[in-house]
Amino acid sequence: MTPVSAPSSPVDATLLATALTTAVGSVMAGREEQIEIATACVLAGGHLLIEDLPGVGKTLLAQSLAAAVGGSFSRVQGCADLLPADVVGTLAPAADGFGLHFRPGPVFANVVLFDELNRANPRTQSALLEVMEEGRVTVDGQAHEVPVPFVVMATQNPVEMAGTYPLAEGVTDRFTCAVSLGQASAAEEVEVLTGRRGRTRLAAVPTVAHPVDVAAARTAVAAVHVAETIAGYTVGILQSTRDHPHVRLGASTRAGVATIAIAKALATMQGRDHVAPHDVSRAATFTLPHRLVLDRRDRGAVDAVVAECIAQVPAPRR
Repeated sequence: MTPVSAPSSPVDATLLATALTTAVGSVMAGREEQIEIATACVLAGGHLLIEDLPGVGKTLLAQSLAAAVGGSFSRVQGCADLLPADVVGTLAPAADGFGLHFRPGPVFANVVLFDELNRANPRTQSALLEVMEEGRVTVDGQAHEVPVPFVVMATQNPVEMAGTYPLAEGVTDRFTCAVSLGQASAAEEVEVLTGRRGRTRLAAVPTVAHPVDVAAARTAVAAVHVAETIAGYTVGILQSTRDHPHVRLGASTRAGVATIAIAKALATMQGRDHVAPHDVSRAATFTLPHRLVLDRRDRGAVDAVVAECIAQVPAPRR
């Protein structure tokens, strides 16, 4: 990936996280937990999947977080005829008429919003696999690195809605965590309808960070200590999903890496330099459900299974 210069002064990752959640909260009515997890995902160097019905604020959450993070921003609208080249880029004739040059696609930005990802066809969805995992795009044998930091925030509608394609397991596994916003309460809807929250406030979201700050905060989060017992506790939860009778495809090792990454971010956001068991159990509720494949596809059922798996594994005592 393209390197970033060092910040002019040390970055306090805890204070940066507070600033990000406050900035996003000035737009989103309620959803405090979802905002916190989305912020943790950014600090952990991950990618975020926002799942729910249309009109509950999925795109607004992604847009407001992108505005607060700063840096370059691009948006891709998912549709059935979207091609991989429309997302990652393609070769185009050079201006002088001789040869071809690479024309970058919208993934070449610090923050990429892929709206309604599951309205894109499976081939286009798969175009995200390399860039989300390795931070680069390979076209005609040539690798092109995306900016640092790089985060993909994608929204998806329920698969039973018209015009949607289920996300392949390889695609969902690339998302560090997934959140569901749910329907707003009556008080929260009043906040939106009166203009105190909602899209009308998007332009007022302050930019509280710079890509350099986010990169420095990610370094601090990565340095958070993980004890051997905490790692073993995480592996126990992963194994519990694999052994569950209603799970056809359990959590992968990548899911464990994602769980620890989010747990580190949550610990940092609370001002701690080490991961506690409750950081892991909380992180797992957002890093595992979208990765599991059950006998029946039902978000509520998946959440219940993950909760069972977490409860079955004794938390280590410090």
